[in-house]
Amino acid sequence: MMNFAKITITEKGADFLRGGHVWVYEGEVISVAGTQSGNVCTPMADALNCTNTQPIDGELVNVFSQKGKYLGTGFYNSHSKIRIRIVSKNANDRFDEEFWTRKLRWAIEYRRRVMGTDFSCCRLIFGEADAFPGLTVDRFGDVLVTEVLSLGMERMKSTIYTSLLRLLREEFDVPIRVLYERNESPLRKLEGMEIGSGAWKGEGLSDPADGVCTILENGIEYEVDYKNGQKTGFFLDQKYNRAAIRRIAAGARVLDCFTHTGSFALNAAQAGASHVTAVDISADALAVAKRNAARNGLSDRMDFVCADVFDYLEQAEKAPVFDYDLIILDPPAFTKSRDTLRNAIKGYREINRRAMKLLHRGSYLATCSCSHFMTQTYFRQMIHNAAEDAGIGLRQIEARQQSPDHPILWNVPETDYLKFFIFQIV
Repeated sequence: MMNFAKITITEKGADFLRGGHVWVYEGEVISVAGTQSGNVCTPMADALNCTNTQPIDGELVNVFSQKGKYLGTGFYNSHSKIRIRIVSKNANDRFDEEFWTRKLRWAIEYRRRVMGTDFSCCRLIFGEADAFPGLTVDRFGDVLVTEVLSLGMERMKSTIYTSLLRLLREEFDVPIRVLYERNESPLRKLEGMEIGSGAWKGEGLSDPADGVCTILENGIEYEVDYKNGQKTGFFLDQKYNRAAIRRIAAGARVLDCFTHTGSFALNAAQAGASHVTAVDISADALAVAKRNAARNGLSDRMDFVCADVFDYLEQAEKAPVFDYDLIILDPPAFTKSRDTLRNAIKGYREINRRAMKLLHRGSYLATCSCSHFMTQTYFRQMIHNAAEDAGIGLRQIEARQQSPDHPILWNVPETDYLKFFIFQIV
């Protein structure tokens, strides 16, 4: 076992880790026995350096139960409510460059197998689900876009990025020309990190001024603005959910709400919808959606409306000229904490009720939530209540989740966040 600082936690915290979770919260820490170290990933063989000082934030520490049982090793941060983020529960691991390379190889091999031909455009690293807590890496062809939300990963990122580039280029024959960091989330401040974005400078990497690349998904070309678009520039988690609505979009009049850059709308149009109306409050996002429609030769069957979706649905409900066969609701996360969950449920219920009231018997509704705090139980109950409010019945066609490049760890519920349902109105 590496000679890192020793953290003793409560039995409740120990049970949490033994049950498969990978976080230790601040309230579970009982005692800290520090070790002076020079580098997070360098083996510390000299036991004589042991002191009673606190470990350095972002440093690896060993976690023990009150009975002295080793539970795992993870990144420590005294500024965070998540005090320790576990990266390994194997006491024999040595946290050197080879360790991180091995973990990266597992993550990439997994994506290559489960994504098949979609490996060229997918999420390569999904934080805790890949034992890289707080790290996201999305691949758009020869462009990588990253986000770091934990201090431990911030300290390790140079080692990880260098190994990732080498693996992709040498072992997987994937040439990468750009690695761009989107570290703009306010969560970084809670971890004691600065906010910012920019190209990471490494061997063979460049920084194109426009920050735009082109990807192919479900046979549709998209413009991805990885410097200025939301999150990393494109929402990869809905890849197969977008394909799922194609089967019911042929010949339909479709309304795509919260369209962003038009992904659901474009899938519906390419599948043969008679007409698609795409609505979003962002004029910039709609401009990209229009260019995507033109790029794919679909402009003649689509129109784009810059409006607040809540207002648009309210107006549509009052205007009998609106008649849709399929409505798609893909809103942003209405809640990012338990504190705002009640208001979020009200928002989800309102847009679903309004959409349901616009749909005639035999038509279809696709609806989803990307908030972890809006659990399956809450989301299903909300849909049930919205249908009751609208005075309609629902026949479930499909219940789906995020694509497998965003894997779900059953013992880490935070990795299970996307709910997606397709219904027929009956």
